Amino acid sequence: MNLEILSKAINPVAITGELDRDITAICYDSRRANAGSLFVALPGEKTDGTQFVDAAIDRGAVAVVSEKPGLATRATHLQVKNARHALADVAAAFYRNPSHAMKISGVTGTNGKTTTAFLIKHILDTQFLRCGLIGTVNYVIGDRKLPATRTTPESADLQELLWMMRSDGCKSCAMEVSSHALIQDRVRGVEYDVAVFTNLTQDHLDFHRTMDAYFEAKAQLFDQLPAQNKKARAVINGDDRFGARLVDRIGKNTEVFTYGVGALAQFRASSVRMDFTGTSYQLDAVGRSYLVKMPFIGAFNVLNSLAAIATAHALGLNVRDAVNALKEAPPVPGRLQAVPAKKPFRVFVDYAHSDDALTNVMRTLRELEPARLIVMFGCGGSRDVTKRPRMAAAVDALADYAIVTSDNPRKEDPLAIIEDIKPGFRRLIPEIIPDRREAIFKAIAMAQPRDIILLAGKGHENYQEFADSTIPFDDAAIAASAVSGRPENINRPTQHEGNDFDNRPQRFERRDRGEFNQ
Repeated sequence: MNLEILSKAINPVAITGELDRDITAICYDSRRANAGSLFVALPGEKTDGTQFVDAAIDRGAVAVVSEKPGLATRATHLQVKNARHALADVAAAFYRNPSHAMKISGVTGTNGKTTTAFLIKHILDTQFLRCGLIGTVNYVIGDRKLPATRTTPESADLQELLWMMRSDGCKSCAMEVSSHALIQDRVRGVEYDVAVFTNLTQDHLDFHRTMDAYFEAKAQLFDQLPAQNKKARAVINGDDRFGARLVDRIGKNTEVFTYGVGALAQFRASSVRMDFTGTSYQLDAVGRSYLVKMPFIGAFNVLNSLAAIATAHALGLNVRDAVNALKEAPPVPGRLQAVPAKKPFRVFVDYAHSDDALTNVMRTLRELEPARLIVMFGCGGSRDVTKRPRMAAAVDALADYAIVTSDNPRKEDPLAIIEDIKPGFRRLIPEIIPDRREAIFKAIAMAQPRDIILLAGKGHENYQEFADSTIPFDDAAIAASAVSGRPENINRPTQHEGNDFDNRPQRFERRDRGEFNQ
């Protein structure tokens, strides 16, 4: 696309050099620049992208966008007021605004985003609205799956993914929208048909500092809807106090559908029944009642399914068709994922990494009436430290036996993290096993008939992050090996070379360099 046309999308305050240039790609990482690229220098938390302008030009970039003047003498330079806005706007223009031609569902909230997005995708696929997926587990483009580098990618990557989906014949996309993405304008330029709010509980306060700031970040998704060219609708958990606050905030600017178990919910669940095979409940919505059956367990999954059904309705689909689709919903990796075992006990792997998420999962497993509930968990390093004792308190309240181990220590000492966790225990005396593999084997070795073991925190993740290395690590695979009694030689700790990150597609590689915000 011609640079002069693209420049109109970003309204530069100053231009130096020729505009009559053909742009072949948009990039914000100098290592991804090639002949004909436009490089956008983003201000980063640790390293400013302007330091890599020359490197991008050396690789073939013919144009540079930045907030600072006079950075490029060997390429056309466009100075803008806000580089993040410029990246989003120029990417949307370059990829011809794919969201305008697709049905886009954006799901935000602390818990439930991944499952809700998976269920929306499943329902839309069954109704011949070929649906892409963007979220924590992976990115799905038709029949292809790409490893997810972030829950919500950077704006240029996001627009490229949507363009790839549209080119592949996708008519819709279900995407998770993180609070970080909203704050950092990664979803700027995406037009939504439905915005979904699941809930808000304490998490990411290392980034947002306060719950009010966290809420304001999530609310941005809904604040932008009235300004869209599309007529958008909102689907909101009316049982959540922040959800109720969001309904009041939206007012009459956007049509709202609420869901929950409360009497006032427009999509309301009652008579919930659950066993190891799944969950059923009565749905009252749009003046009718339906029997919903799904192969997931848990009250929180009732809410996730309500959100998906309400979203399908908001997109114009028949509620009964959405309900029927849920009977065959596929499992969601790392979300109460059962580890196959012909044993008199059960093992589940779940991504729960906050006190609220842990509480929800443990309450669900308690409803299955185990002899004992054995919980293994840890807390991530370089993240909100205030939730560590809160997670311990949640386990202390509902588990029969607790094993505290490492999650992703990142740049922190694993033992220091464990010391932050321990004060939350009052009733239980936790067993401390810093090595996560050893902790998994211990939890399974101690299992007795009718016990349930919960391996919490990492879910679908297939790696473990330390200060100086990232190693392959898969809770479900290691648990399966422990259950089977086979010699456990998979996922042994190794140096970084050869792990799954090295095999990721170049356009969506894991990024460890501080050219941009995480």
